[in-house]
Amino acid sequence: MTDIAIPTRAPSAISADDSILPFEVAALDLRGRVARFGPAVDEILTRHNYPAPVATLLGEAIVLGVLFGSALKFEGRFILQTQTDGPVRMLIVDFTTPGKVRACARFDKTRIAAAIAAGEINAGALLGKGHLAMTIDRGPDMNRYQGLVALDGGGLEQAAHEYFRRSEQIPTRVRLAVAEELRRDPQGARHRWRAGGVMLQFLPKSEERMRRADLDPGDAPEGVVPHIVPEDDAWVEGRSLIATVEDIELIDPEISSERLVYRLFHERGVRVFRSVDIAAACSCSRPGVSSMLRSFSQDDRNQMVENGVISVTCEFCNRTYEFSPQEVVESS
Repeated sequence: MTDIAIPTRAPSAISADDSILPFEVAALDLRGRVARFGPAVDEILTRHNYPAPVATLLGEAIVLGVLFGSALKFEGRFILQTQTDGPVRMLIVDFTTPGKVRACARFDKTRIAAAIAAGEINAGALLGKGHLAMTIDRGPDMNRYQGLVALDGGGLEQAAHEYFRRSEQIPTRVRLAVAEELRRDPQGARHRWRAGGVMLQFLPKSEERMRRADLDPGDAPEGVVPHIVPEDDAWVEGRSLIATVEDIELIDPEISSERLVYRLFHERGVRVFRSVDIAAACSCSRPGVSSMLRSFSQDDRNQMVENGVISVTCEFCNRTYEFSPQEVVESS
């Protein structure tokens, strides 16, 4: 039997914004994805004119949600949501396969201003304590799957690592980066948001190499020896290389996703797959909002009327829909 030769080529120098690039390092049993965002994340973050620390945190959540959601092999939605007691009370990222994303944040303006004044704008301080929920929705005819992980003063990268350690038991490392760049265009100079990320997972085919240490039982009797399984050398090498990735490498438009993975794994050999385009797209619509309003009681709708109209603003895209009271009368 003849092995099929896999064609080799130099990594592309062209950087593709708003895309996900899957890759594989077969020699180390590693799989991963690189996310690169330009216009899509800028559109989402500028719609609401979020304070910079909130926009940065929501940008990280968008990258993380798309890295996770783009792994789905079926039509559906992946929803990432935080709920915490920090200045940023909630982050919501709604990803629909194969490549549509929307997102928003809820925050306390007074507490955000105080945090900025005090210089406490790291992710852990902004989120505080609470939980991160990740939900997979395969449609109305299928059960939802939801995983939870505690947020206890750490950032989203740390939460992602803890989720995969406890829920999936897949060695995983994530790097996220968000920043503003100053670009000059025909309308003058303006700030634009960029974001990027990389996720790496160790997925060995051998059952022996898939063995994991038991989770800390917490309330085990004193003197119980913890179960320890040495880390596989391939995973040690992989996570060590991912740890070297700098923020600028994830957001610099001059560094393509292919060049980044080549820099990391060229000595072992890296294979890239077809990239997936990502777009900022909200699912709200005038008919949908109208149907929602008709589901309310007449008394509720009467209380919504201001200056002769009912106004509804989408929390995700910030678009406002206006209706006359007569347009949303219940169907008989």
